[in-house]
Amino acid sequence: MRTPQPIYLFADSQLLFWKNKDQLYLERVRAHIKVLSPKAAYVGASNGDMPEFYELFLAAMNNIGITHCRMVSAFFEQEDQDFLNQADIILLAGGDVALGWKTFQSTGLDAAIRKRYVEGALLMGISAGAVQIGQCALSEEELPEVTVLRTLGILPFAIGVHEEKAGWRNLKSLMLAKEDSSRAIGIQAGGGLVYHLDGSIEPVKYPLSEFIYTGNGKKLTNSLIYPEVRCPANAT
Repeated sequence: MRTPQPIYLFADSQLLFWKNKDQLYLERVRAHIKVLSPKAAYVGASNGDMPEFYELFLAAMNNIGITHCRMVSAFFEQEDQDFLNQADIILLAGGDVALGWKTFQSTGLDAAIRKRYVEGALLMGISAGAVQIGQCALSEEELPEVTVLRTLGILPFAIGVHEEKAGWRNLKSLMLAKEDSSRAIGIQAGGGLVYHLDGSIEPVKYPLSEFIYTGNGKKLTNSLIYPEVRCPANAT
């Protein structure tokens, strides 16, 4: 069994093609994978397996020399299962958080993703996919009451994406709905987050917004984590 890899979360697809000092940022992701011909799985359940988004993924992987790719369909049939179980990179695509999460649960994709991550696959999430890797999310369905979805829970905090112009309203609502001590990280549009094995957090391109909410004291604090600064594990 291999050691789990760092987790890469992007607010949107911009970082798939971003160059930092004339080098593709994804080259850093590729450097973690030691096999010569890696397998990269794209999970598009959150956007209904729309082919145009898979094409973006293929282009991004091709730019770093990875050509053995597959869209793992929302039906999660046997061939999809076999590929995911051997994948070196697993990317959870953007779309509708609740739609994707229900599909994960109904097909067993959730357990398969967790298992493969523990076995050493590098996990990536874009937009809704980034949110699903976190602890929980608000359902996007129109319901009389706020519904909290307990998602993959691989990260020890909740994730919000590209909501900075709204003041992270939904992420704050999620924290209040949990009614306990909690932590959340907001990733602004065009930015990203790397979660390292020691629990530290590294911003990519833009600052991250960190929220700490203590339900008993009803206190919500907000701070920024800037690029080039690695936030220690369990920082508050």
